[in-house]
Amino acid sequence: MTYPITQIRLGEKNYPKLLAQISDPPKQLYCRGNLELLNSECIGVVGTRKLTPYGKDSAQYITRGLATAGFTIVSGLAMGIDAIAHQTTLDIGGKTIAVLGGGVSDAKIGPKINLSLAQKILGNNGLIISEYSDEEEIHAANFAARNRIISGLSKGVVIVEADRDSGSLITAKCALDQNRDVFAVPGNIFSQKSTGSNELIKSGAKLITSAQDITDEYGYNLDIFNGAGSSVSTENSIQQNILAILKEEGELSTDEIMSHLPDANTSDILSSLSVLEINGLIKQSSNGKYRKM
Repeated sequence: MTYPITQIRLGEKNYPKLLAQISDPPKQLYCRGNLELLNSECIGVVGTRKLTPYGKDSAQYITRGLATAGFTIVSGLAMGIDAIAHQTTLDIGGKTIAVLGGGVSDAKIGPKINLSLAQKILGNNGLIISEYSDEEEIHAANFAARNRIISGLSKGVVIVEADRDSGSLITAKCALDQNRDVFAVPGNIFSQKSTGSNELIKSGAKLITSAQDITDEYGYNLDIFNGAGSSVSTENSIQQNILAILKEEGELSTDEIMSHLPDANTSDILSSLSVLEINGLIKQSSNGKYRKM
């Protein structure tokens, strides 16, 4: 299937409302995919290109919860945390927007290693956007400039893992300048890959350890979800089984829960854990184990 490029100009009806509010909105956006996502409830998820296993696990865990709750996940299609955020969202059937620093045609999408990921985003009702046409040259400065679009589309941005020179810190600064919220995942104090994110927390970014911290911030104060995507379906057998297992067994780790559900898909179990936690039906303790509330 082909996905034509649509140009949306500042001031037009379907130009994203939040993005139009920033001090330097793009004069135009080149888009491929589901244009309805431009005015959906968005959260940016960004971080280092050279991620650690901790960063990968954190990005998957936070993103899974946010996407399950109904947020559209916005990131930059870069290697590392960005790619993990997009792929995790797709894995659970969520909504995602990739903001590029160059053209949006297949021939221009970069990095090339993520072309297949971009095609998956389009094939799963997602969206790819850029302020740059295919005819424009790609410069290093483009990628810093596109970060203001990631934050400008979003209610807030999550910095998962970032060293002192990470480009994701530019996104955090853009978010602050745009009066958006900045959330940061705390990292290993001995890891250079966590220096930037830990500094953000010391400077006032909200420390988060789960998607619940963000849904608490928005779900109750701004009534973002209106019940969509966050209610537990009584017909979801995996969610029902997890609740029954925890009621019977008490606290269990993710691996222990999986061992009780040998026929279930791993991604379905992880998604179900996120839904149940977001809805306050289970809670993850400091030891990493889940218990029924």
